[in-house]
Amino acid sequence: MEPALNPSPDHASLTRLVHEFYADVRRDPLLAAVFGPRIGDDWDAHLVRMVAFWSDVMLGRAAGAPPFQGNVYGKHMTLEGVTPQHFQRWLDLFDATARRLFEAPVADELLVVAKRIAASLQYGFFGKVEVAGPSA
Repeated sequence: MEPALNPSPDHASLTRLVHEFYADVRRDPLLAAVFGPRIGDDWDAHLVRMVAFWSDVMLGRAAGAPPFQGNVYGKHMTLEGVTPQHFQRWLDLFDATARRLFEAPVADELLVVAKRIAASLQYGFFGKVEVAGPSA
């Protein structure tokens, strides 16, 4: 029997989202080619930062998780070889993971945030938004 979908985000469910999503990223040839060389063997630290980021975004600092400290835009702007296809794949994987773990309204809310992040980064890389959302 499939586990029940989460009706609302909490620190534990966001931790699971981040860990499952980045496991998919690491297995994906397109995304692993960009993120693997940059993150190297430091995935544990990256996951801690990403859990803090998503907890801050979705729950606020009162969530009990360590606050996010970092520069999402600046870190990503140093990546080389990023194309619109990377954003498409990232959004597709994120959407699939969110929908696998959360009820539709929460998954939709998570995707709104993910699409905003993707749009901001695309402006930095391409000067415009090339990919607006998941392909399906």
